Amino acid sequence: MTMDGNSGSSRIDRRAFLYGTGSLAAAAIWSQRPSGIVRADARLFGYPFTLGVASGDPTSDGVVLWTRLAPRPFDGGGMPDEAVKVDWQVADDEAMTRVVRKGTTAALPEWGHSVHVEVDGLAPDRWYWYQFRAAGETSPKGRTRTAPAADARPERLRLAFASCQHFEAGLYTAYEHMLREDLDLVIHLGDYIYEYAAEQSHVRRHIGGELSSLVDYRNRHAQYKSDPALQAMHAAVPWIVTWDDHEVDNNYANAISEEKGVTPEEFLVRRAAGYQAYYEHMPLRRAALPKGADMLLYRRVPWGTLAEFFVLDTRQYRTDQPCGDGNKPPCDAMLDPNATLLGGPQRDWLFDGLDHSRSTWNVLAQQVMMARVDLALGETELHSMDQWPGYEVDRRRVLRHLYERKIANPVVLTGDIHNHWANDLLADFDDLGGPIVAAEFVGTSISSGGNGVDMPRSLKPALSENPFVKFINDRRGYVACTVSPNEWRTDYRTVEYVDRYGAPLTTPATFVVESGKPGLQKA
Repeated sequence: MTMDGNSGSSRIDRRAFLYGTGSLAAAAIWSQRPSGIVRADARLFGYPFTLGVASGDPTSDGVVLWTRLAPRPFDGGGMPDEAVKVDWQVADDEAMTRVVRKGTTAALPEWGHSVHVEVDGLAPDRWYWYQFRAAGETSPKGRTRTAPAADARPERLRLAFASCQHFEAGLYTAYEHMLREDLDLVIHLGDYIYEYAAEQSHVRRHIGGELSSLVDYRNRHAQYKSDPALQAMHAAVPWIVTWDDHEVDNNYANAISEEKGVTPEEFLVRRAAGYQAYYEHMPLRRAALPKGADMLLYRRVPWGTLAEFFVLDTRQYRTDQPCGDGNKPPCDAMLDPNATLLGGPQRDWLFDGLDHSRSTWNVLAQQVMMARVDLALGETELHSMDQWPGYEVDRRRVLRHLYERKIANPVVLTGDIHNHWANDLLADFDDLGGPIVAAEFVGTSISSGGNGVDMPRSLKPALSENPFVKFINDRRGYVACTVSPNEWRTDYRTVEYVDRYGAPLTTPATFVVESGKPGLQKA
């Protein structure tokens, strides 16, 4: 399938596809007051808030509140085919006695009876508590917070980022430890679910086969959301989310499936199902409402003048992996100027946002590793074609922009590869002694890959062949960051095992970046 290197979109008639799926009609229903009957007295056969509550994308005066009504969560939700009234309220005390905002919305069957309430009118930089009520039942209580005012200069931001939580591969013990951190924010960098069919040999077992339909994806999201540790972390702080590949299909590229013989038209039907289910289960704003197989996920989330988060989508607009997928020697296709991870419009949006940012720290929250890592010993070179090095010209454009435009304190947060890494990002990776542009912190998986070890033999060449790589660890866990006007501190957290309960938490490495001085320092 040929791809448009400027826009990163496939050369098929998307408009015809969108109308064919009926998603435009569903979007119209969502964007207006629902017509017809909204049942305030709906009779549900079970507790509707089985998937918990969540919040996300905080602004200085508001936040998105989320839930989904699903009394039978693993069976399509188990809701009647009608709109159901949902009340919500926000209070500035945990006992919910001082209600500051409240309202009513409708959970629509077209969108899996999910609820996305965009609350505004709140005070900046403070904590709130919230709850939903539907069909005579009350949801669990959630805690959230607003961002600082646009001109505020916060003294501290505490965040954690995570990715890759394969339900079958292990327990979510890392989230139990994350819950004990004093956090303001969680960033999830993709692979929130995995699309694979159930396997006998894993710690836990998926329900159903490999995902393809909207009901399939809904049921899988519901199974993941049923985990108590994940629910508790969602209810504790607001999240910023983006996807990678497994929310739809492993290593897909735009309209190109990993599986041979699947046409782009066929794959986009599957992608539309995956995107809709993702939206239905995440605390996202109406701006992200999917339209068929398209969904606008890249966005900016500011935190006063301390940090600006540029949330990227490196999956939806990319061209196909060059040289074939996997780890391969360099090939001419890596240097194709039309090859792209971001697509032209997203790249232009990113550069414009960086140029106009006045934040102390400019943070790219994205999916795949940006450092040009050689994974082989000696004269042989191996690079991951699914990561930024496979799209070398696009990668150079981004790093050159950071360097030439003197963007303040760039930090790249990365997921995907199930290992912790700490990388200096260079202006030119052909000049290993050249200037450092940014720090890249790569987080390991929550559970994907199983227990892991500190340093597998397969990754030892990465340390010896790449002097800009400062740390690698193959345990499961997450990354905790403390951000101040003067420094960015990153603590790599790991758990010893995920195949049974009770794993202790360790911090095998800590790195600091000083404001105005690019380069990692071991703390």
